[in-house]
Amino acid sequence: MVMRIFDTMQNSLVDLDTRDPNHVSIYACGPTVYDVPHLGHARTALTYDVLKRFLIWSGYTVTLASNITDIDDKIIEKSAKEGKSESELSSTYTDIYIDQLRQFGIGDPDYRPLATEYVEEMLAIISQLVDRGAAYEITGHGVYFDVNALEDYGALVGRTANELRESAQARVTAEENKNDPLDFALWKAAKPGEPTWDSPWGPGRPGWHIECVAMSLHILGDNFDIHGGGSDLAFPHHENERAESEASGHAFARYWMHSAMLNVEGEKMAKSLGNFRTLGEALSEYGPRPLRLAMLQAHYRSIMELSDETMTGAIGGIERIDAFFRRMIGAQIEETSVDAEAKTRFTSAMQNDLGTPDAIAVIYETINYGNAALDNGKTEKASTAFTTVCELLGVLGLTGNAVDSDEEIDSLLLEREAARTKGDFDSADRIRDLLKERNIEIEDTPNGPIWRQL
Repeated sequence: MVMRIFDTMQNSLVDLDTRDPNHVSIYACGPTVYDVPHLGHARTALTYDVLKRFLIWSGYTVTLASNITDIDDKIIEKSAKEGKSESELSSTYTDIYIDQLRQFGIGDPDYRPLATEYVEEMLAIISQLVDRGAAYEITGHGVYFDVNALEDYGALVGRTANELRESAQARVTAEENKNDPLDFALWKAAKPGEPTWDSPWGPGRPGWHIECVAMSLHILGDNFDIHGGGSDLAFPHHENERAESEASGHAFARYWMHSAMLNVEGEKMAKSLGNFRTLGEALSEYGPRPLRLAMLQAHYRSIMELSDETMTGAIGGIERIDAFFRRMIGAQIEETSVDAEAKTRFTSAMQNDLGTPDAIAVIYETINYGNAALDNGKTEKASTAFTTVCELLGVLGLTGNAVDSDEEIDSLLLEREAARTKGDFDSADRIRDLLKERNIEIEDTPNGPIWRQL
């Protein structure tokens, strides 16, 4: 298999050439846990969940690490407002994040490190940077990275340091005595009331970027395969990670993947626009499967539009999948072998930079084929289609719902069938209407009725 991914550093599609044969090591940036997760967090996590699923299905072993940033300015600020400790606040939102991702069908990563567990490793890298002349101390402020120590600073986003200075003047902090406006904190000197750790430069806490460097290198080792995250992290976060690692003498990620942002009703999701959507709200409104399908129907590098139209289509797509499952199960079609041609086309789509929209199209084409086969009494072909759809949906973390079961409803269906056999259609219709009032839909099949909860 030749997996091709879009590498942000090279700004092109490239063949995935892994550090270790048949093994892929991935570090995906996780959230800063000061609030409940939003849809952007979900989309980023989904990208690497599906990447891992596909690689494993393709025969690779995969190690995925995705961190939790549990110490940060925003956490400190919110914990002060709520009168809680930083650890209490971050622990609460970490639990919510993990629980909601699981509801969304996201598998747990192999490692989920907390930043506060790796301070010792951060200090070791900062010391290496200081020793190499790539970092300096400002008394009373902390330790800063010198961007001029890395000749190609800005390469990840295709910019020079001068270009970055010009475009970022409005948001680059001009900390007193910094050598360069782009220099950034590796270690922040202690402030009253903030959590601190001891260091060679006095008590303080780590800067954001050094946290991910320490965690990724400690867990995955130098020269790991893929570093991923949302496109909003490419600069400054990921570029600063790259700078810290390389300037300290550690080969960093071989490839960089970035998933795009999310629009709600045509506009970028933002609290200021009043269109901010949390993952919990979306799961409650749409359900995990339609939401997951909607996200996968947009390529991970394209902006996803979340709208009523998008979600209506996704809900209809899930209903189409479930109707196929009900029909196959109702006809007592069993799983046998996979359609090799459909599997090849699905694989080709996914190998092409995780092309989930084309992969989903293959699944729907196979559903059409299976329905047509059953219509024509070709049960073997229907079985092959059913087996193929089951397997390919599993690669995407989607499933087809099995036929619902409930003793009371099943008993009513038996009563209805008996009435129909006797020609008592008034009683049969009465039972159908009774179930309809309970939002239960009946579908009559050649092998008897099946039902589903609407």
